[in-house]
Amino acid sequence: MKRILITKLASLGDLIHLLPALSDAASAIPGIQFDWVVDKNLQEIPLWHPSVHRVFLTNHRVWKKQLTSPNTRKEFSEVYQKLKKETYDLIIDAQGNFKSALISTIAKGKRAGWDQASIPDWGAQIFYHKKYPASKNIHAIERLRHLLAGALGYSLPSTSPDYQINFSKFSPPTISLPTEYFLFVPIASYNSKLWPESHWKELIDLCIQAGKNILIPWGNEEEKKRAERLAISPQVTVLPRLSLNEIGHLVAKAKALVSVDTGFSHLAAALGVPCITLYGPTDPKKTGTIGANQHWIQSTQECPCSRKCKFEEKTPHCMSQIHPLSVWKDLKELL
Repeated sequence: MKRILITKLASLGDLIHLLPALSDAASAIPGIQFDWVVDKNLQEIPLWHPSVHRVFLTNHRVWKKQLTSPNTRKEFSEVYQKLKKETYDLIIDAQGNFKSALISTIAKGKRAGWDQASIPDWGAQIFYHKKYPASKNIHAIERLRHLLAGALGYSLPSTSPDYQINFSKFSPPTISLPTEYFLFVPIASYNSKLWPESHWKELIDLCIQAGKNILIPWGNEEEKKRAERLAISPQVTVLPRLSLNEIGHLVAKAKALVSVDTGFSHLAAALGVPCITLYGPTDPKKTGTIGANQHWIQSTQECPCSRKCKFEEKTPHCMSQIHPLSVWKDLKELL
């Protein structure tokens, strides 16, 4: 069994979580080769791993909003026709929702995924020929390692996660960078994960007083405006829009990161770059960073929220409890 199709579409952190499982499989089955169905906005990530041969691109978030548009039909038809021609020894749905399960049915081959007790979206398991357990109480990385070990028939390794990211895939951005810098990541997919801007400014001021340079990335216009509000000194640089390969280069070269729970922190963990990640509504025991030089700061305020803060729209209550001075102290110790 050497030719495998993986369906895992998004997000940045979730895709990085899968890489150690691919490393396990490559070690257990010499010559194994993976193709990967992924969202077009994240297409660089699978190819960071040496065992990934080819990617097939979806644009499912746009398709969902524009179901009847000619461009949606065209894009879906293109990926459908490409996948329909392929035959695999096994197709593994490593996302476990209805979108990924349906996409896994296009190519030819037996399909595998989590069983009904383990699947994120109950019901998606009906699309699989083979189903495997993985407790929902363990870390996402370990759930994926369990899934691939079961589906591909090898013993689950007891070793630490090995991401095997190929640094040569990264590319330096065409901008002038300081020799040494911190990367601060104040952006997140959900407002409930955001750290208050006043706290960021206090931490940034402490870094400026210590003579540190800070880079701030962004992904959309709202995040860009937030980054610009945090640029309180010439020592703070708001980055231009960058490709994922350029972001990989910046993270790899950073002195350290401070980040809310987002894909940047998982990339730092995969690369062994010192990183402090701030957690409020999410549980680091299930989705926290795993790797060298990682430090979690969990809010002391119990949080009942998920994607949207139930208490304050712009300043998530639990995240406000993490004080900038404690983050600065831990950052200095981590270095």
